[in-house]
Amino acid sequence: MASSPKLNSKIPEGTIDQKWSKYRSTVHLVNPANKRSLEVLVVGSGLAGASAAASLAEMGYKVKVFCFQDSPRRAHSIAAQGGINAAKNYQNDGDSTYRLFYDTIKGGDYRAREANVHRLAEVSSSIIDQCVAQGVPLAREYGGLLSNRSFGGTQVQRTFYAAGQTGQQLLLGAYSALQRQVGMGAVELCARHEMLDVVTINGVARGIIARNLITGEMEKHFGHAVLLCTGGYGNVFYLSTNAMGSNVTAAWKAHKKGAFFGNPCYTQIHPTCIPVSGDHQSKLTLMSESLRNDGRIWVPLKKDDTRKPTDIPENERDYYLERRYPAFGNLVPRDVASRAAKERCDAGYGVGSSKKAVYLDFAANTERYGKTEVAKQNIHNPSKEQIMALGKEVVKEKYGNLFDMYQQITGENPYEVPMRIYPAVHYTMGGLWVDYNLMTTIPGLYALGEANFSDHGANRLGASALMQGLADGYFVIPYTLGVYLSDEVSRMSAEKGKADSIETLKTNHPEFEKALAEQTALITKFLTIKGTKSVESFHKRLGLIMWDKCGMARNKQGLTEAIAEIQALREEFWRDVRVLGEANEFNPDLEKAGRVADFIELGELMCKDALHREESCGGHFREEYQTEEGEAKRDDVNFAYVAAWEFKGISNWELNKEELVYENIKIAQRSYK
Repeated sequence: MASSPKLNSKIPEGTIDQKWSKYRSTVHLVNPANKRSLEVLVVGSGLAGASAAASLAEMGYKVKVFCFQDSPRRAHSIAAQGGINAAKNYQNDGDSTYRLFYDTIKGGDYRAREANVHRLAEVSSSIIDQCVAQGVPLAREYGGLLSNRSFGGTQVQRTFYAAGQTGQQLLLGAYSALQRQVGMGAVELCARHEMLDVVTINGVARGIIARNLITGEMEKHFGHAVLLCTGGYGNVFYLSTNAMGSNVTAAWKAHKKGAFFGNPCYTQIHPTCIPVSGDHQSKLTLMSESLRNDGRIWVPLKKDDTRKPTDIPENERDYYLERRYPAFGNLVPRDVASRAAKERCDAGYGVGSSKKAVYLDFAANTERYGKTEVAKQNIHNPSKEQIMALGKEVVKEKYGNLFDMYQQITGENPYEVPMRIYPAVHYTMGGLWVDYNLMTTIPGLYALGEANFSDHGANRLGASALMQGLADGYFVIPYTLGVYLSDEVSRMSAEKGKADSIETLKTNHPEFEKALAEQTALITKFLTIKGTKSVESFHKRLGLIMWDKCGMARNKQGLTEAIAEIQALREEFWRDVRVLGEANEFNPDLEKAGRVADFIELGELMCKDALHREESCGGHFREEYQTEEGEAKRDDVNFAYVAAWEFKGISNWELNKEELVYENIKIAQRSYK
């Protein structure tokens, strides 16, 4: 299989362990004086965006940052609870750069690009050093060394954490670095602004159209490069663990301007979510994977068992992950754990009123921690109550805010009774296709973090989202962006003084005026339909279609039906949606209308991608393609490629394939047994 001629991954030559180091030593650079004349637009201010903006401004570039929240501190990165991976081997348990590389490739079911994943593993240790230097309060052992805990898909402890709020603490570190540059005048921060379109001139990204969400004013912004750091698209399912503001608009508008979309069907279902409680919900709440990997998951051995979990004895419990996957147990990757929970519930062993839940039990671990504490405190012949009380204090220190959150939402005390959990949409491995430099198929347009497809294959390992976002922002884009901008310096020099040059015209260029007019007309269209159904109702209906037919399990019939249903939903949306308010004012309904319109189009492509991929891999589980034991069955002969979709018009895409070549890891059927 050969890659499409339209795709050039630009992977450096050399052995896997030398590609990145040689690349950094030989790439073109931009001298400090020239950096001061180059403008970079960063859209999104979560971990990837804030770290990229701070790093580039520190290097001397003129940076402008856009976020639709009132502050970068509100970015959805704060919701990542459990930790961040790094191959430091502090536990001396056999970890290494290669093992992190291997675990990530295997965890992604052999559908990620080798070179990008190895680079990620290489820079992981530097991320921890960077964050400690910033003052991020990562957890420490008694002696002062940084602490590690277990996460899924691996048998070593490599996950650094800050209680149950790792994402928030890491974001505060990146935010501090960003605000330092804002204070020095190197970064202009545009809060409450949403990007509505990418502006291209002769096929090259030259800026964006943004809307001031407070006043409704439409703005033109010029940049020599544009970085999209806008997160994933899990909210296409309506109910997900993402913040309700998370959306796909920036990436989708870039896609419609020529940026290929990679592997859109690869979505991650997180196994450790508080179950749905009713139709009133607009989002779901995640219980960190760190809980799954420290607690034990089980269901009753007897179907439809209505007893309280504390009344069910050990010999009548099925610790099904430990039974099915003895080598990894509760440490299996998220896609495996999610499907296993669904299988038990579908078979009649679910718990709770909905029967769509399994138990996550911390009793055994609380006792284990308690026994360690009584030994440390030299308590002889302790009672069971003493042991559990001391163990509870350890659990509270490690996970207290997560336990409190669960109790506030459910009204149940997880220290006394097991949590009830069920899988839910969490993360998207698909995203804009990028090359090794993180550039999309539009020159000058980059995608970082969850907005790109590059590092996780068909399934992301827990604690790797924070790792990728900070790796891209702090340690990758500062090198790779210079390769492109060094050529920009030459172009600027050649065009200097010309009245019709890009540098002279900037936002006065006709392409900016054209893009502005198109987006203004789109807003007018939203407001003049004046139909009978709310934007929210269309989003809910789309979410039901996606969850039922492109969720944890997919099949040909369901996906075919979903595509037709989404096309009909799109036509109804543009005929009968009612958007309240006016254009030139603060208007959340108008904001949502644009995002839902993009979700509807994306949903169709996701189903189309899932339908064409006639195999099961990672989070993409086609019911027709599974082993006798119900595991995902890949087809490496016909589908070992990245599916990069090119937009050709509404409901019309062309498939381009990037062949995935594995030179350092032997492709094998994934096994966690």
